[in-house]
Amino acid sequence: MTIRENYEKWLKDFAGDAETVQELEAIRNDDKEIEDRFYTELSFGTAGMRGVLGAGMNRMNKYNVRRATKGLAGYLLENPEEAKRGVVIAYDSRRFSAEFAKDTALVLCREGVPAFLFDALRPVPVLSFAVRHLHAAAGVVITASHNPPQYNGYKVYGEDGAQVGPEAAEGITRIIRKTEYTDCKLMDEREALDKGLLKYIGNKEVDDDYIARIKTLSINPELLEREGKNLNIVYTPLHGSGNVPVRRVLKEIGLTNVAVVKEQEMPDPNFSTIKVPNPEDPGAYDLAFKLAAEVGASVIFATDPDCDRLGVAVKDGTGEWHLLSGNQIGCVLLYYILSSLRKAGKLPKDGAAVKSIVSTSLANKICESFGVSIFETLTGFKFIGEKIQQFMDKGDHTFLFGFEESYGFLSSTFVRDKDGVNASLLISEVACACMAEGITLYDRVQQIFREYGYYIEKVVSTTLPGKDGLTRMKEIMAGLRKNPPEEIAGLKVTAIRDYLKGIRTADGKEEPTGLPVSDVLYFELEKGCWVCVRPSGTEPKIKLYVNANDPDRRAAEELNEKLCEASKALMA
Repeated sequence: MTIRENYEKWLKDFAGDAETVQELEAIRNDDKEIEDRFYTELSFGTAGMRGVLGAGMNRMNKYNVRRATKGLAGYLLENPEEAKRGVVIAYDSRRFSAEFAKDTALVLCREGVPAFLFDALRPVPVLSFAVRHLHAAAGVVITASHNPPQYNGYKVYGEDGAQVGPEAAEGITRIIRKTEYTDCKLMDEREALDKGLLKYIGNKEVDDDYIARIKTLSINPELLEREGKNLNIVYTPLHGSGNVPVRRVLKEIGLTNVAVVKEQEMPDPNFSTIKVPNPEDPGAYDLAFKLAAEVGASVIFATDPDCDRLGVAVKDGTGEWHLLSGNQIGCVLLYYILSSLRKAGKLPKDGAAVKSIVSTSLANKICESFGVSIFETLTGFKFIGEKIQQFMDKGDHTFLFGFEESYGFLSSTFVRDKDGVNASLLISEVACACMAEGITLYDRVQQIFREYGYYIEKVVSTTLPGKDGLTRMKEIMAGLRKNPPEEIAGLKVTAIRDYLKGIRTADGKEEPTGLPVSDVLYFELEKGCWVCVRPSGTEPKIKLYVNANDPDRRAAEELNEKLCEASKALMA
């Protein structure tokens, strides 16, 4: 069908939906807008689907949610006994999240698959925990993570509590493509409840057990009990789902001086106090900095709407604030876990950490110094979750910590996605340990740099929306593959990893990368530096990751800037 035919079909199929019809009629004479909404379907993959809210095939709306859910139900029903275990459903504070979550539940019920629906918003890590805790067959969370307010999304989790892998995503997609939008029906809520197909999950059925397990992740509970009352923290949930669990766990481990940014405490789908609800964005901390000055706080925490990411700002000895990068937070936590376990004589000989390929190489140096193995995965925390399961199945390594540079951290095995609650507990403990030594958390970061070298990272994202943007991203990647650079900013390219081909090439020799296929190019450079290019799997962006290191801080910063400029020119 043509783009215009798809548009007219939606008007016909959903003629009874006045709101959808009105929205589509309003763009009847806007060919560009119609093309963007109807040139393709909103894609479903290992990260689920995510998009701008609105009517159309390439928009996030109830019809795409229902169709994806029927695809999930069909995939699960290929093994009917497994499907009987049901699907857990959670949602965050975004526009239509609650409505999409209920639609998901009622489509599942209509297809004969039990649905366990949380009665209010919950973080992603709680959903991941609940899937395992309730022995469900799968999970769904309605969220667009840290994206702007006009977005929402739909993520699917497997029985292990991790986001589904390529095989499951392909199986679900296969059924979605065979499903007409008009074939996706809802069961009446009362009927679903009466038949026992729909069950609402209240406060006590999962949350208490989750918080109890999170508290076991403390490395030194006595330290928290001794120092916790002296640590002043400002916390902002950025209008999201972290408000209740983060505050609860901090209180229960002995942190009594936690001031919450009132303007950002309650759910707000418009995220009206910030441009984007992203803890990576310095602008997200403006109100927190103001409150910190009033209460005398030395550290600020921020979680994104689905509370899988944690951002941290720390004050140095002169009173100046510094927003830590995801790599810095990850390395501080990794160093603390390893050093504390070694000091206590509890560092396992088979200990292992896991990070994404685009996260800092500083983590490799830290692990090497402690005799701990480190494994690298593709971007996407589901791959870290898979690695945890592999360790447990084989019994060859003990998982200690996993992280991604995009503010995702995990030290548990009972959750299989990044966990902002887990990270909040750990970074609080590190702050208490620093306070006991008479130093700041910022000082600890600098100590690590002095010991291992200065690792400077930068991510440059270029937004390329619409059909033309997708074409442009493919052209950039194809161009880099056809004419790969021999040097970048004067540093020789020593090896090229092409994850789409699954090949690492160095000195004319090829070897497998050992990782799944993905449209990613990674250029290894002299001096342990590297540059990586990859199209985002969840946003219309192409991302450039630049990593430089040097024993001297200024030299590392200057080298990173040179690599950034040369890499951007290379992509152009």
